[in-house]
Amino acid sequence: MICPTCKHHMFVVEYQKIELDYCGNCQGVWFDVGELELMLGSVGIGETKSVLDSLLQSPPAPTNEKKRKCPICRRTMKKANIGGTDHVIIDTCSREDGVWFDGGEVDHLVKFLSGKSPEKSGTAKVFSFIKEVFQAK
Repeated sequence: MICPTCKHHMFVVEYQKIELDYCGNCQGVWFDVGELELMLGSVGIGETKSVLDSLLQSPPAPTNEKKRKCPICRRTMKKANIGGTDHVIIDTCSREDGVWFDGGEVDHLVKFLSGKSPEKSGTAKVFSFIKEVFQAK
C-alpha cells in the first residue's frame, strides 16, 4: 500500500491480530474499516462505533491541510475533526474504506475516547503500543 501523505510504501504492523498499515517515513497509519474499533475494543474502550460513525458522517472539517486520496479506492478523503482540546484533523474515506491518521494522531483519538489518563484506566497497554510503534509524542 502507498502512503497517502508522503507516497512511500507502507508496511504491515500486527497488534492483537489486527493488521495495520504503517508508514515508516511519516509515521502515519491506515486503519481499514473495522480495524480501529477492534484495536480500541481490545483494550476495553467500548462504544467506539457511534463515535467513529459520527466522524465518518460529519461534515468536512475546515482546514488548510492538503487533501489526500484513499489508499484503497483512490478517491479524495474527507477531513474530520476528532474534537477535544487539540482539534486533531483526520482523513476519512467517503466510501468508508478506512481512516488515515498522521503521525501522532492515533494517541489523540485514544485519549479522547477513553476520557481518562492511561495510568488510571485499562488503556495503558494501547498507549504503550502507540508510543512505541507509531512514535507518538
